[in-house]
Amino acid sequence: METLNGEELCFPQLNNSCKKQVKHHVENTLLYILLSCISLITVTFNLLVIIAVSYFRKLQTPTNLLLLSLAVSDFLVGLLLMPIQVTEIGGCWLLGSFGCGMFNYTAYIITSASVGNMVLISVDRYVAICQPLSYPMKVTRRRVQVCICLCWGSSVFYNGIILKDNIEYPDKHNSCYGECVFFIELLPGALDVILTFIAPITVIIVLYIRVFVVAVSQARAMRSHITAFTTQGLVRLTAKKSERKAATALGVVVIVFLLCFCPFFCHSLLGENIEHDEIVFGIWLHSFSSSINPIIYSLFYPWFRNSVKLILTLQILLPNSSYINPMDKNI
Repeated sequence: METLNGEELCFPQLNNSCKKQVKHHVENTLLYILLSCISLITVTFNLLVIIAVSYFRKLQTPTNLLLLSLAVSDFLVGLLLMPIQVTEIGGCWLLGSFGCGMFNYTAYIITSASVGNMVLISVDRYVAICQPLSYPMKVTRRRVQVCICLCWGSSVFYNGIILKDNIEYPDKHNSCYGECVFFIELLPGALDVILTFIAPITVIIVLYIRVFVVAVSQARAMRSHITAFTTQGLVRLTAKKSERKAATALGVVVIVFLLCFCPFFCHSLLGENIEHDEIVFGIWLHSFSSSINPIIYSLFYPWFRNSVKLILTLQILLPNSSYINPMDKNI
């Protein structure tokens, strides 16, 4: 059904329906295919990370548990947020006002949890590189698990408070049926930017600058004193090298994360309201980060490549396969 002006409506049976965005059919089809593929890749790759760390006991280190938490948030982006965005290509919101409020609430929870995971990863690398002797005592599996739970729980609670009005009255700013208008006023938006962007990013940058400086000094010391080390000393050097390699890989993850999220949050720093379109933009930037993280793991972590091999060849179905060590180079 069309209007008198020849414009199609999102819901022709309703008088107050929004109008569809006019786009070529071929363009819409290509967008559907492209974004659906990105969503599928994001879900598949991050699911492999989740299965690997959850299943293989040897991989359940404190650092990998943080990667698992980050992979869960990336997986949820591909499973929940991206498919819904694909349905909006035609310019119509199809899930009603309640779905609009819950969608944006979920998007904010996942985003905040991702930022929290990045902070935890930075702290983990800082202690591992700058305080290697006390790392096993300070960073334990139990403490990391508690921190991850607090990260997700505080994200749910905090966003529930700051988005309370939008959750209770999701259609408050809608002018017609079939749109999802959502924004945060300037004051709570500024508070949100400080708590979920400026403060965490400052912590991340400061910690990684410190990690970089210490890692460079350690590498120089190793090169100048390598001949003076005993066998036990060489083992310690190998451990330090492994920690630095992990710091490099996670540093790349953090940099990609910052590049993806800075444009979204910088829009808020200009003193403008955060509207639904900006949230959509942020989600697709997040999706890029979510899709590329497992690729970074595959480039830097042999254990991830070995785990994928074991999963795809169904060797995880064998008895006691959870005790296989994917870090073994002979796999």
